[in-house]
Amino acid sequence: MIDNVDPVPKDCLGVTAYLVINGAAAAIEFYKRVFGAEETLRLAAPDGSIGHAELRIADGVVMLADEVPDMDIKAPPTIGGSSVGLMLYVADPDAVFDAAIEAGATQFKPMCDQFYGDRSGTFDDPFGHRWTVACRREEIDHAEILKRFEDLYGDD
Repeated sequence: MIDNVDPVPKDCLGVTAYLVINGAAAAIEFYKRVFGAEETLRLAAPDGSIGHAELRIADGVVMLADEVPDMDIKAPPTIGGSSVGLMLYVADPDAVFDAAIEAGATQFKPMCDQFYGDRSGTFDDPFGHRWTVACRREEIDHAEILKRFEDLYGDD
């Protein structure tokens, strides 16, 4: 009965990323290797292309599918890049970053400590999606973040 159905799936709180990928099956294996993703659903067409898949990464869900250019569903390499970045907090971002590079990702920004209290680094996965992996190293309120930002980037 529809009255007993929660309108928001328990695995999809907040924003859920839906990635379009050229080579979704390979991407699933990459995300398993790098992030420890768990594949929870795969809907594959007879030709092997993936129409929809769901992965659990940390406490969230990432959905993905192969591109279908005839339906104007295109992956980042097909359209010349992506304007969306993905952020993932993990206990050991250095290890995840290194695993991503070893698995074929390309470094965009090296791992480093940030003025806002995080340690982070950014890479492009082999499928054109940009990921930042981070951990919180210091609890800082917004006023202190703003002060540090102004100290770094403000006018002299």
